[in-house]
Amino acid sequence: MKSTTFALLIIAFIFLKGNESMNYNKLTPLEEQVIIHKGTERPFSGKYYKHDKSGTYLCKRCNAPLYHSDDKFDSGCGWPSFEDEIENAVKRNPDVDGIRTEIVCANCGAHLGHIFLGEGFTDKNTRHCVNSLSLNFIEEVSPETQRAIFAGGCFWGVEYHFQKLDGVLQVISGYIGGKTENPTYKEVCSGSTGFAEAVEITFDPEIVSYEKLVKLFFEIHDFTQINRQGPDIGEQYRSAIFYLDEGQKKTANKIIKQLLKMDYDVATTLGKAEKFYPAEDYHQDYYLKTGKYPYCHSYRKIFD
Repeated sequence: MKSTTFALLIIAFIFLKGNESMNYNKLTPLEEQVIIHKGTERPFSGKYYKHDKSGTYLCKRCNAPLYHSDDKFDSGCGWPSFEDEIENAVKRNPDVDGIRTEIVCANCGAHLGHIFLGEGFTDKNTRHCVNSLSLNFIEEVSPETQRAIFAGGCFWGVEYHFQKLDGVLQVISGYIGGKTENPTYKEVCSGSTGFAEAVEITFDPEIVSYEKLVKLFFEIHDFTQINRQGPDIGEQYRSAIFYLDEGQKKTANKIIKQLLKMDYDVATTLGKAEKFYPAEDYHQDYYLKTGKYPYCHSYRKIFD
């Protein structure tokens, strides 16, 4: 199988919601230039050119599934290359140059790139040359994995510390707890949306427990501060745990009570998880990409 049941359920849900409302994702000016105005990103610059994780590539505009990672290969052309698409996911159109064949998302018409035949790269003799800016990606995870969502100030620093923990498979920076759909970073920073900067963690409970995640969360930020973290001030920087089930709620409450008994003033709120919106691409893996270190998050041991 090219994807697990868990990953397919996520993709199907996002896809159906997108079709139901036709409320397409907000695009940056550069993404609009490629997706709407049929531009081309610079070769070798795209996020997914050398990307080799297992999962499914989605349309950046509408979240429709387009390609399986099993069909991706390195053609050396400077753009992500696929030898096949998900059935009925991609539509072919004659390009305006009268020579090439354009490929677009069959669901929303977003420009993806071009298709080339007869080059001999693979047995299928087909190359979908796709702009990274036209794609999103959902990593394949096993059914045994679980999720956790924490907000503790700037998501860059929280992401950095959780990425270093054994058993954590993926950390996504994003927004939760607000009033609108598909918020942008600019909107969240305005302080008027109710969203908090947060991280969504996918972890293997056989390697790391949810309780250990909660303890690390409290050890990497100042949970006594209200609506701020270090120099970052505003409701979007509040300390909060968003539980996904009653077991997580019970565990988080237990740890908070321990901290109160240790005479800590705990400002962290505890609430049921609502919809989590991934942040813009440039926020993901920020410290891994820049080589910098968190400016307002540092580890201090609290628990034995």
